Amino acid sequence: MPKKKRRCDEAQLKWFEEALERIKKATGARTQVQLAEVLDVRQSSISDAKRRCSIPADWFLKLYRSHGLDPDWLSEGVEPVYINADKAKVPADTLLRETPAPYGRMNSRGRLVPVSTMAGADKDAAEWEPKSIEELSVPESFCRPKLLVVKVDSASMDPVITRSAFVGIDRDQSEHPDGDLCAVHFPHQGLTIRRVFHQGDTFLLKADNDQYSDLTIPAEEMNDRTVGRVIWVLQNLAPM
Repeated sequence: MPKKKRRCDEAQLKWFEEALERIKKATGARTQVQLAEVLDVRQSSISDAKRRCSIPADWFLKLYRSHGLDPDWLSEGVEPVYINADKAKVPADTLLRETPAPYGRMNSRGRLVPVSTMAGADKDAAEWEPKSIEELSVPESFCRPKLLVVKVDSASMDPVITRSAFVGIDRDQSEHPDGDLCAVHFPHQGLTIRRVFHQGDTFLLKADNDQYSDLTIPAEEMNDRTVGRVIWVLQNLAPM
């Protein structure tokens, strides 16, 4: 009698897809054709591997030799990413930020980042600069090349952003889509986080908390006074 083809269960398929995704991201292969070229195998070999939910051991060996990749990271997501980083095509930090967590395991990788006050180093200065008061561990996926983290000292955006919340701001993003949360510098006051709306020759900075007044800034000043856009918020939702 012919042998029955072994079918993958859900856990095996999940493992295979995540391992294959790590291989694709580390090599830059976007299609099955490109992946077959990187691994020097037929496309049918990739289809066979997916059907079996099994990655051949020689694939890991090839990827170590060609890209310096650690087989344990490719298979299970266990760091380090590279055994020989000199052969790396993609920085390890980028891969750890963009690839999924291993199946059944929390992605616990984090990074300590400085936390600044809203007032900054000198609130009377023409340009806002951070003043570090503590450090915060954030997930690697929350990090950006120009990430700024501040501790909120106002309730103007309550309940979306509460007082003492930690707010991540991307200083590389200075656009002002209507309704987006932006961090804007006000001389002698420091940073203010508000929803931004363009209105002709001015920008309206709107508070979520009705007890706080809305603010306006001339359009020609907005770019110089925008520190960045809010990309995440970390806060307690219930009293401690």
